[in-house]
Amino acid sequence: MIPRNEHPNPGFYREGYINLNGEWDFEFDFGNSGIDRKLYKADTEFSKKIIVPFCPESELSGIGYKDFIAAVWYKRVVNLTAEQLGKGKAFIVFGAVDFHARVYVNGELAGEHYGGYISFRVDATKFLKEGDNVITVYAEDDTRDYHQGRGKQSELYYSHSCDYTRTTGIWQTVYMEFCPENYIKNFKVYPNIAEGSVTITADLNGKGDFSAAAFWDGKEVGSAKAECFGQTATLTIKLSEKHLWEVGKGGLYSLTLSFGGDVVTSYFGLREVRLTDKAVEINGKPVFQRLVLDQGFYPDGIYTAPSAEALKNDILMSMKVGFNGARLHEKIFEPLFLHYCDELGYIVWGEHANWGMDWSKFDSIRYYLLEVEEEIERDFNHPSIVGWCPYNETWDIDGRKQDDDVLRIVYRTVKAMDKTRPCIDTSGNFHVETDIFDVHDYDQDVEVFQGHYKDLAEKNVLFDHQGRRQTWKGEPVFMSEYGGIRVELAAFDENDREKAWGYGNAATSLEEFYARYDGLTTALIDNPKMIGFCYTQLTDVEQELNGIYRYDRTEKFDAEVLYKINTKKAAIEE
Repeated sequence: MIPRNEHPNPGFYREGYINLNGEWDFEFDFGNSGIDRKLYKADTEFSKKIIVPFCPESELSGIGYKDFIAAVWYKRVVNLTAEQLGKGKAFIVFGAVDFHARVYVNGELAGEHYGGYISFRVDATKFLKEGDNVITVYAEDDTRDYHQGRGKQSELYYSHSCDYTRTTGIWQTVYMEFCPENYIKNFKVYPNIAEGSVTITADLNGKGDFSAAAFWDGKEVGSAKAECFGQTATLTIKLSEKHLWEVGKGGLYSLTLSFGGDVVTSYFGLREVRLTDKAVEINGKPVFQRLVLDQGFYPDGIYTAPSAEALKNDILMSMKVGFNGARLHEKIFEPLFLHYCDELGYIVWGEHANWGMDWSKFDSIRYYLLEVEEEIERDFNHPSIVGWCPYNETWDIDGRKQDDDVLRIVYRTVKAMDKTRPCIDTSGNFHVETDIFDVHDYDQDVEVFQGHYKDLAEKNVLFDHQGRRQTWKGEPVFMSEYGGIRVELAAFDENDREKAWGYGNAATSLEEFYARYDGLTTALIDNPKMIGFCYTQLTDVEQELNGIYRYDRTEKFDAEVLYKINTKKAAIEE
């Protein structure tokens, strides 16, 4: 059985694709000498097997090697028919490969990509032949290179505090798709809720007519056609039925796009985001953000969920305890997860994995900025994404302060690419240019925590717990990390207490936890100047034991108690 055999991106689907997950030949390359040794040759034999899309550090890969890995090699044979190759174009699509990937087809270099978190496609058309074809993938991964964002992957041998097991190489679905010479490269959807319409701009390869049709519950509710000029086309569909996308409910139109014989199916939500000084508004209604920090780690797959059901279940678990969304933290999440967010009406912030970089050096954005651009290009159409946050906690590095221009350039690039959503330049600290002034505060004393933001509510003065390194200019205020309450382990399991990590003093009982959680959260809900909160975190992750759920997703607390706290009347505006 093929693991993760579902199509990985319902927002861009072509019929006739081939899922390439499953068993591949595999080889470690600790000396990073494989290119010199010509391991890319089609007749090279590898000594191991691995289950793709799981990284070699994971148990689901069949390998489970946890030490540092300089580079790895993958190989498999794919049999293709004349009919498949006769369509015109053949692409190999990779959900994500950490970090530098080189893709060979029948011994020849077909393409390469830098960046460990975003999808890319390789045009393999001219390298393929009818019958058996050998696909070989090389992945180089140095988590200690400051040009490379590693997110929460540990820079030390062992996992520690809030850094966890590393991920190397392929960690999302690999598949092939086939299309004509004239084809759809990408498209963006711009809903207009006032007009009840949707405008679509498409990047196209070739010339011809571009058409689109929208459907609601299987019924066509609008269509339009436009001629392609200069590799782009724009059209607007007037919808005969208007159904707004809603928080907690979703509501998606199906979409069929056609160009030159190429057909792509997708979907969209009739949703607009607007930022005011009091709230993030969705379709004109203020929505208090009741978010949870989601780091997207799994005990057996590490960065990769073991199944599609596991992805969706994380959202349902969060909603069960009263959260209406999440910060997708220090990781670009896979499109299928975002699809489930779209379906369920679960709002999220798109982030990237900047930890491990040196933002005090200007050239740190060498690869990072490109991957931020690729993220926005790929994920722009998801109605669940309400904002972007390219950096998180840009602390000093070896005494060097951040280069403010690094953050400024990335922020301005995001805003140039997407004018429909707010952007936080760096979550927590140290802000340079930002639409929202968010703060992180892990003080565990409820009274002290409340005091930090009393002047914000009463005097319009924001407590600065970062030593005046950043200046509040009146932007909307968002508590984007707080809590992180660790509960004394003896109350739940028999793990070694010494390995447990969390913020501040551990709660020694369920009652103490509920009281502290209630006090901290209510302080934010009742503050009229806060536009939302984000609690740390959804699940335990390895040694970090401050999750609402355990790492294996079993329940740790009474969901009804937490739901009542998170959904108090003052917080519900949507």
